[in-house]
Amino acid sequence: MESIDKNTPVIVGVQQLTQHWHTDTLPQDPLSLMHKAAEGAVKDTKSSILPSIDAVYVVSIFSYGYADAPGELSQRLGISPNTSIYTTEGGNTPQYLVNQACLALEQGQHKAVLITGAEVIYGFKQAQKKGLTLDWPKRTQPQQITGEVRVPLNEVESAYELYLPINTYPLFETALRAKAGRSPEAHQAYLGKLYEQFATVASKHPQAWSKEAYTAEDIYQITDENRYIVYPYTKRMNANINVDQATAILLTTVGEAEKLGVPKEKWVFPMGGAHLNEVWEVSRRPRLYESAAIREAGKMALAQAELSLSEIDGFDLYSCFPSAVQMGRDALGISEDDPRPLTLTGGLSYFGGPGNNYVCHAIISAVEQIRQKPSQKLLVTALGWYATKHAVGVYGKSPSAQKWAQHQDFTVAQAQIDATTLPPALKEASGKMTVEAYMITHGRNGEPEKGVAIGMLENGQRTVAYLEADTDTLKTYTETELVGKIGMVRYKPDKKRNWLKIVL
Repeated sequence: MESIDKNTPVIVGVQQLTQHWHTDTLPQDPLSLMHKAAEGAVKDTKSSILPSIDAVYVVSIFSYGYADAPGELSQRLGISPNTSIYTTEGGNTPQYLVNQACLALEQGQHKAVLITGAEVIYGFKQAQKKGLTLDWPKRTQPQQITGEVRVPLNEVESAYELYLPINTYPLFETALRAKAGRSPEAHQAYLGKLYEQFATVASKHPQAWSKEAYTAEDIYQITDENRYIVYPYTKRMNANINVDQATAILLTTVGEAEKLGVPKEKWVFPMGGAHLNEVWEVSRRPRLYESAAIREAGKMALAQAELSLSEIDGFDLYSCFPSAVQMGRDALGISEDDPRPLTLTGGLSYFGGPGNNYVCHAIISAVEQIRQKPSQKLLVTALGWYATKHAVGVYGKSPSAQKWAQHQDFTVAQAQIDATTLPPALKEASGKMTVEAYMITHGRNGEPEKGVAIGMLENGQRTVAYLEADTDTLKTYTETELVGKIGMVRYKPDKKRNWLKIVL
């Protein structure tokens, strides 16, 4: 390590926390949890790094609002950073921030960077439910947000309630199922087996929200406790945002770490990183079962790390829903029977899905595992919106010789992805439509309520439509593969929506 460039970025301190509900105490607010996590990360470095922190990056918070979260946190820590960032929304942002921090550190813009985030959704809801008055700061809208604020979906998608991720990811799932050639019944069992691995990992993770080692049957079989939320996903296949969790990651340079005396056993290197967007609007993506952005970002991150996929010992694939895991796995080129772990935490369904901040937990878990086994090299994927925004990171005990500045221009790759964008989905459709993907929402009573399909018209134009079907017919659609089926679609002016009739 003596020959490493002094400007090489390195992670030197980490801390992740899970706050569980106690009836005799009030839950701490997100800012207080971030403060606690940041102090833990500073302590983890076994050095006096605190005065060196000159950049604070805070991941966008779902559960509460502060006028200036980075500034208020800095004040509590007693530091005066020259750069403060509060991000836009997106689960991709933790890995994106690591990439940006590494570039800034390498170029001498900062001495040390603190990346932190927290959510207190469970505690907040429980306090409201029990009529407790929280001693939290006054809720305020953030005064400044760093990053591009971009509308995540178009007018047609919004008309069919695809602004809800729980309605969109099931569309990807049915497209993946049809591509794999599995029957609906076989695919549900397949998803149960896939997520059983995640639940097993979570059951052993000290910071996991759920320690229940669910079996495949527990995950995919329909029960009163595990009903369909949106078909084909049961409750235990959905991300659990109802958690209280916080993180802090401290990065610096090799030169600064040596100067501060950070023990080398604490050092873990971001070896490579990349970030790209998918075709932005779901209904304009050429294929609903794959991710070109993950594929290309994965290649770029591995190239910077000077590693092949076969040299990676484990992964944390973003797991808000099973379709995200499968798209990430397939895009990276990991085979279905690959024995390497696909999660380091247990995933968003079981470890916990704290809003935009989950991937900080994945990165910290990677750091902790590498410290315990220095030969390991781990890869993390991060995802935002509707499998739209992606970031990939590779971590290990030794740095790559490649410079971050030479690997952070994604203009050409992004242009190539954007060039595959289909024309806008037809708002008023008529004629034969071939289903490419569909989903069916369910009520709390377990009964199907309505369905949405995406498909192609005979002229090759994409459209979106509600399924024209009663409750019994919708039940039949949960047992039969609709992808590939042809129905008649028509626009109803009074409802301002397309409706698809399929006769089985």
